[in-house]
Amino acid sequence: MSQLQTFNVSYNNLSGSIPNCLGNMSALSWLGLQGNNFSGMIPKFSKATQLQFLKVSENKLEGKLPRSLAKYTQLTVLDVGSNMINDTFPFWLEKLPALEVFILRENRFYGQIKHRFVFPTLDVLDIASNQFSGELSIDFLQPTRLRSLKIGGNKLEGKLSRSLANCTALEVLDLGNNMVHDPFPFWLEKLPSLKVLVLRANRFYGTISKIDTERGFPKLRILDVASNNFSGDLSIEFLQSLKAMADMTNDEKAKLDYIGESYYQDSVTIVNKGVEMFYQKVLTILTCLDLSNNSFRGRIPEEIQMLRSLRVMNLSNNGFSSEIPLALQNLKDLESLDLSRNKLSGKIPPQLTSLTFLAALNLSYNQLEGSIPQSNQFITFTNDSYRGNPKLCGLPLSRKCNEVGLPVAPPPRRDEEYAMSTWKIALIGYASGLVVGLCIGYTVLNELGNKWVDKFKKCGKRNRRRCR
Repeated sequence: MSQLQTFNVSYNNLSGSIPNCLGNMSALSWLGLQGNNFSGMIPKFSKATQLQFLKVSENKLEGKLPRSLAKYTQLTVLDVGSNMINDTFPFWLEKLPALEVFILRENRFYGQIKHRFVFPTLDVLDIASNQFSGELSIDFLQPTRLRSLKIGGNKLEGKLSRSLANCTALEVLDLGNNMVHDPFPFWLEKLPSLKVLVLRANRFYGTISKIDTERGFPKLRILDVASNNFSGDLSIEFLQSLKAMADMTNDEKAKLDYIGESYYQDSVTIVNKGVEMFYQKVLTILTCLDLSNNSFRGRIPEEIQMLRSLRVMNLSNNGFSSEIPLALQNLKDLESLDLSRNKLSGKIPPQLTSLTFLAALNLSYNQLEGSIPQSNQFITFTNDSYRGNPKLCGLPLSRKCNEVGLPVAPPPRRDEEYAMSTWKIALIGYASGLVVGLCIGYTVLNELGNKWVDKFKKCGKRNRRRCR
């Protein structure tokens, strides 16, 4: 098959080694082997020098990356994610002149990343869920066209590399589940296109208040800083900086599109009550603010009503006190609200029943009292939404409003709760249709869309840039 240009056997039940004879197809430019049970090492493909698209993800491949990949000067997409490849970071691939999408996620790559990162043509880099360790060098990134960077789920520590500010085209930045120890990176305001920022499950600390409200984060629609050591009051200036979470007209909503080009679209994994929800096509219309599992305190500001396009909000496991702000009734697009495990008191505002898109509510383990509102969405919520508030009464609780004050079981310890469910976060961001009971955690998995394949087939051997 010396003239064969496209070979795709993805998502079957093929097993054994990848045949070396595939490397003899000198005209081969598109090779899709992902989603099978292939084992062994990736072959050298010595004669397939025209290869532009190579995807071998979701198999059982091991060993090291073949150094022959550095000869594929037309390679545009390289995806070896979700295997068992055991190697250091392949800086020797950075001279490939056409590489745009590079995915190493969910393997066994290891070691420190001290080398200066170049890859001048790269749009997407996903090295999440490996065993990279140590600190990122100060000049880790030079100014590049990078749009999506996912390095979550490793063992990276120290401070956040300021060289990230060089990537002015960056749309998605996922640093979740590492050991980064730093204050909130206000300097990321310099990234004018940033839509998804995931810092969850690190060691970030301090207050989030010194934000330039004029510049702010003009396009940020998913912010996940859960499970860190942030503290202090929830700053009004911080809320004002989240401009993309404010009101959008119907015309503006209609213009929102997938993050990514036609051949690549970012994805997001959202976890709620231990259930992972994975969205392959991520729409920027989904907005999420996750501040859970920190040490924020004081009142929830009435100014939170500025975030009128917000769909998912999680403020749980903090020290917020006073009453539930009546201003929440103005978040008409809200679909998931979690205020559990705080020190909120007073009654549940009946005006919140006007949130008719609300599909998930958690007010458990606070100090709320009085009767539970009995209209619209509120009649659909279960006991779990209200447990741990001994002075609450009325359906769905069995406690009638003349029986308040009865003892309740103490809440489970936080470590026990984490044994049952963990947040991950995409993305990040943004699923079409109703988002039910969501809270972003963001580990992000890339999926290369079929549109790229269709476009590639139409282009043939023509210049890839001209075909766009």
